[in-house]
Amino acid sequence: MTELARLKFYATQPHPCSYLPEEQATTLFLDPSQPMDVDVYAELSEMGFRRSGDHLYRPHCQRCNACVPARIPADQFIPSRQQKRILKRNSDLTITPVRPAFTEEYYALYVRYIEQRHADGDMYPPSRDQFSTFLVRDLPFSRFYEFRLMGDLKAVAVTDVLPNGLSAVYTFYDPDEERRSLGRYAILWQVGESARLGLQAVYLGYWIKNCRKMNYKTQYRPIELFVNQRWVTLS
Repeated sequence: MTELARLKFYATQPHPCSYLPEEQATTLFLDPSQPMDVDVYAELSEMGFRRSGDHLYRPHCQRCNACVPARIPADQFIPSRQQKRILKRNSDLTITPVRPAFTEEYYALYVRYIEQRHADGDMYPPSRDQFSTFLVRDLPFSRFYEFRLMGDLKAVAVTDVLPNGLSAVYTFYDPDEERRSLGRYAILWQVGESARLGLQAVYLGYWIKNCRKMNYKTQYRPIELFVNQRWVTLS
């Protein structure tokens, strides 16, 4: 914690919240001149920070605390019957870790995903610059996990491999493969991979109780939420 005490942070001006339209959001960023050190990143993840592109950030809103950091403790997770069916349904997929890079194959899948699943969000319309700035950062701890069926790309899980766990940065997938539940499968696979690597948890980002798009995160049990500066298990 001594190292963290020397770090500088900057807060943005209030801006419209992406998740709760009636709220104004403020974001706390680690000084962008600070090198992206994996150990500092891991310590900040324990305090609810996330990575977006080259930035580590955390919500810092004055009047709202709806964004709650969430993580799945890998060695305690027990899949439900529905989750076991999702795992079985996708057992024919091959998963390969690669270094982040821009390819037309990745970008085409990303465009289809954003246009069909998130046309109402602030990432629409997709662009090459947005995709590269947000996801294609060749950091030593970052991976693109490719999910393929007989060579055909079905999903990409952008994941940071930290000393304390896997941080699920973003997943995009084939929107036509609804039956596979690829987004849920990517999380289940990352939980299994975290356990295989002997890591503590999968960090899922923020859970917002009144945001419908966030509801899926509490389907993974046990799940821990960062409340009052400590991780507590959601009962």
